[in-house]
Amino acid sequence: MVSHVLCLGNIDLKCSASAADDYDQNGTLRQAAKFNAENDAIILSEAMKGLNIDEKAIIDILANRTNNQRQDIEQKFKTCFGKALTEELKCKLGGKFKDVMIDLMWTPEEFDSYELKNAMTGICTDRDAMIEILCSRNNAQIQKINEAYLRMYKWRLEQDIINETSGHFKELMVSLANGERMENQAVDMNKANSDAQFLVQAEISKMGTEKSRMIEIMALQSYEQLRALFNEYTSISGRSIEMSEILDVEMLPVIECVRHRPGYFAKKIYKSMKDASTDHRTLIRIMVTRAEVDMEQIKQVFQKMYGQSLEQFVRDAVSSEYSRVILGMIGAGY
Repeated sequence: MVSHVLCLGNIDLKCSASAADDYDQNGTLRQAAKFNAENDAIILSEAMKGLNIDEKAIIDILANRTNNQRQDIEQKFKTCFGKALTEELKCKLGGKFKDVMIDLMWTPEEFDSYELKNAMTGICTDRDAMIEILCSRNNAQIQKINEAYLRMYKWRLEQDIINETSGHFKELMVSLANGERMENQAVDMNKANSDAQFLVQAEISKMGTEKSRMIEIMALQSYEQLRALFNEYTSISGRSIEMSEILDVEMLPVIECVRHRPGYFAKKIYKSMKDASTDHRTLIRIMVTRAEVDMEQIKQVFQKMYGQSLEQFVRDAVSSEYSRVILGMIGAGY
């Protein structure tokens, strides 16, 4: 077993090449016991009657049900009341509270597609959001995203990436969007060493193809293999891969995500709330997409990196009413 170390802030986070991707099924949001979709649908309908919306009842249900359970509630709500729960939420709620509740009602692949479309809409492409989604999903998830994107927007994700991005970033995003990364692959230390040797030599000789080769490596090799490559690069060159001269700036968050995914998300959550102007879009997206996946690890790493609990940080940083939803999703209560 090969041990790797990621430095985030002042904390060294160790992870092994054989187990570092074992984050699934370690979320803070788990299936509700004795789940009854019809009962939940009735409670939600009552909570949205009249002018005084019972926000607590809505949070108690939707922020404490898995995505599959929320989809069941959506279907039962339509059966019982002849209208879509999502549309009722849009009509009855407001502000960031409405945003987060609607985001919870997407299927995972629909929500990722929606976020990718938003990231490529407007003058400035949100490259961080695109990297976050496409670099942290497995092949099966990316294939579902491609299918959902085509269904929702009548346009292929790859074509939008080609139209809306440029340069090496476009190459990287197109490659990631194909969802052809090696998975369940035993680490090949000989390959890790030869790839590291290539990158070091490419820096010395100023080869013209090194960036395209780096993109190919980052998009196709397994996360475990990439961590071994990063270690070999450091052993050969005496510096971390982040200091490589062949990296474009947008490659750095990709490397962070590969090295230690919970640490990557902990850092993004912190950055989204550390200033007076909260980056609500990033915060909501991460909470919605990681609550069922690896939020337990994210919370643990957040505590180590920043010396306070994620729960307390949310309470101190987010005054909006939707903070209660976030606290519920991370298992903190409100």
